[in-house]
Amino acid sequence: MGRTLRYAASLRSAATQDAEMTPLRKLFFHRPLQHGEGDPVTTNHRRKKILFLTSQLPYPPHQGGAIRTYNMIVNLAPRHEIHLLSFVNSPSDLMRAGPLHQYCQTIQALPVPRRSSLKRLLTTLFSPLPDMALRLPSAEFRRALAARLEGERFDVVQVESIEMAPYAMGDAGWGTDHRPFDSAQGGPLWVFDDYNAEYVLQQRAFETDVRHPRRWIGAFYSFIQWQKLRRYEAAVCQRVDRVIAVSEADKEILQKLGPGVGVTVIPNGVDTRAYDPGQTYSLVLGPHPIVFTGKMDFRPNIDAVLWFCHQVLPLIKTQVPDVHFYIVGQKPPPRLRPLAEDPAVTLTGYVDDVRPYIAGAGVYAVPLRIGGGTRLKIMEAMALGKAIVSTSLGCEGYPVTSGRELVIADTPQEFARCVVELLGDAQRREELGHAGRRFVEERYDWRAIVPRLERVYESESQAVLSRTQKPGILYNKTEPAVFINYSHKDEE
Repeated sequence: MGRTLRYAASLRSAATQDAEMTPLRKLFFHRPLQHGEGDPVTTNHRRKKILFLTSQLPYPPHQGGAIRTYNMIVNLAPRHEIHLLSFVNSPSDLMRAGPLHQYCQTIQALPVPRRSSLKRLLTTLFSPLPDMALRLPSAEFRRALAARLEGERFDVVQVESIEMAPYAMGDAGWGTDHRPFDSAQGGPLWVFDDYNAEYVLQQRAFETDVRHPRRWIGAFYSFIQWQKLRRYEAAVCQRVDRVIAVSEADKEILQKLGPGVGVTVIPNGVDTRAYDPGQTYSLVLGPHPIVFTGKMDFRPNIDAVLWFCHQVLPLIKTQVPDVHFYIVGQKPPPRLRPLAEDPAVTLTGYVDDVRPYIAGAGVYAVPLRIGGGTRLKIMEAMALGKAIVSTSLGCEGYPVTSGRELVIADTPQEFARCVVELLGDAQRREELGHAGRRFVEERYDWRAIVPRLERVYESESQAVLSRTQKPGILYNKTEPAVFINYSHKDEE
């Protein structure tokens, strides 16, 4: 295929590793254009050169942000030229990037910066910026991004998640007054993909945790972050050319952050071909399995399974003694391990593929009480034709009706009753499963969603041509490539 993979710099010495966690300096993958890729395509939109900025490589797509970004890239690639600039933990991450090499013209990877626990504590308490904006400050990344923008002409730069938002900011990024490269003056269109209305997620986390004395430290953290994120998210949304949100609910929240915030809904979706209810799996979960999937170091997921195991599962056991609850997902924290002492609970940790577990579920549970955005897990379970019981918050953002595509229950008693009824009624489970599958096929297949994103690129690109001055986005070509006067070095 003529592909090349080259190191842009050698591995660091042991002495140099004191400054940064990883020996990775920079990796750069370049895939030459294949026959016909540079030719005009038969679409309503001009072929665009798009640069994605991500906090991690979106492959393997095992958690929400990676799933979303990966599917966007896969479905944009046939009609556009895709480039990826990303953080990685080690060189092996890029070697495992798999299909990304087929879809991206270039993949440039840089080491994840590290903060010490003390530095994180101090910035959490005293920095005016939210914790999420201080997770990935990297001079190397800023230099790499500047080099790409100075050396190439991109039509779109898409910033994935609030952690990467500082790279779409100038003075509001990490504290200087540097004018960015303005889209209205010939630069790229800047699009911010906000996975959640993050400040609302922290507000809800505070309101949940403050009711439990053992969680008051988390409540204190969320209260501080809620206030900081509201200001910061507002600044980001007012800086970029277009914000994309995952739901109408998030759109309304983000538009209230300030005048002139342009938000378009690009919902989360699912690859209905990959999540096929006709596929058979060898995994057998038992007679009455309940399944929950998710990244298990994510606070909303932690709260969800604790609430379910402590308040819902005991009620189910009185009616269905052989019920079994599977908690499927990577990085479960120590506080969840005692749950697995119950013979009726399995904590799987990381699995290569969640589909066998979802497909094997009698009932798929979404007991979320904290959150924002929309839950990809809902789409995956619907695509596999499963009966779902969810809280109202768990299915927030989706136009569903309780009793049609899924069942909604918000109290422990309601949730337990709905699960018990479905475990005992195979026909009802099948009806809900068929309705859910139709729902995602008609509304939430990625092949139908991504053209909406292309329309955003096209309409916004036309709109910026008619604008005069607008607050800038990242760099001004007339100024030196000095990025941000950030005093904190990347740390272990």
